[in-house]
Amino acid sequence: MGSRPGLLVFVWCGALLLCASAMQAQDGTRSGGDSSTNSHLKKVPSGEILVKGAWASASDTTRPLPEGGRVASGTYTNAYFGLSYTLPAGWTQKYAGPPPSDSGYYVLAQVMPPLARDGSLPGTILVTAQDLFFTEAPAENALELVDYNREMLSKDYKVERGPEAVTVAGRTFIRFDYGAPAADLHWHVLATEIRCHVLKFVFMSRDLKLTDALIRQLGILQLPAEAGAAAGQGGGSAPVCVKDYAEGENVIERTDPYFGERRYNAVPVRIIIDKDGNVTHVHFLSAFPDQAKAIQDSVMQWKFKPYIRDGKAVEVETGIMFGHAPRTVAPAASKGAPVDN
Repeated sequence: MGSRPGLLVFVWCGALLLCASAMQAQDGTRSGGDSSTNSHLKKVPSGEILVKGAWASASDTTRPLPEGGRVASGTYTNAYFGLSYTLPAGWTQKYAGPPPSDSGYYVLAQVMPPLARDGSLPGTILVTAQDLFFTEAPAENALELVDYNREMLSKDYKVERGPEAVTVAGRTFIRFDYGAPAADLHWHVLATEIRCHVLKFVFMSRDLKLTDALIRQLGILQLPAEAGAAAGQGGGSAPVCVKDYAEGENVIERTDPYFGERRYNAVPVRIIIDKDGNVTHVHFLSAFPDQAKAIQDSVMQWKFKPYIRDGKAVEVETGIMFGHAPRTVAPAASKGAPVDN
């Protein structure tokens, strides 16, 4: 995945809108290019976006992952973030999102309502997360990331509100509204921080009454106690997340991984360290299988100083970047398309 996840998702969302508008045309007779008439072609699994090569994986299946959320029975749940979101009535997820990017950007869910009578799509809800350990933006929390997004808007977009702090479901969020006057489209962004990730709900529609109703419905959102615009650093039942903990004197024993094949991709990795300083979980946001095996075999042997909080040793979660890290975007970077992450 590339270095401009916001632009990627913006294009991806636009493609979904086009796909939705084209659904009616697909209900009729099949064209000569349909795969059902070409037996030598392999059918791609429906509702999936496939990317060959690097992928997300983990050392075990017992720990929940950020990308492990699911929509079922009208509710999106994500055990990693401690999140439960009841979808608006009639709204569904039609497409699975892409894998995490190498800068730690996740498309967790995109849900849509039924098509209008004229075949148009009334709006979308996009749920995303940005890992603050690996983000290219100069941001340390939700407020700084949303403010950076505002600065990066091109002149074709108009700021309509914020960024400003608001309370949603008893937690602090940053709200930011902007629009595209030429297209009469509006985006409403609500962001908070959980486990050193900025979690965002992005509502897009031409109908402001619709988006207002959708935002009000967020009041029944279920979130962990740690969620907040400038907090959200773990604790309680989740590990405490500490940036750059796998550096310096915190590392007692370390063995570097051996890569049999030279590759030039970034490999962002999150690890969980137990109270005794042992690595118990390795999560690869983006890695080729051989890279994942080499890194896992190495990192599971590392030994850390126990992390002390309030006088007690606790679990800690941190990030490590192997390979070539993505380029950090400077605040003065040139402005382009709207950045949804």
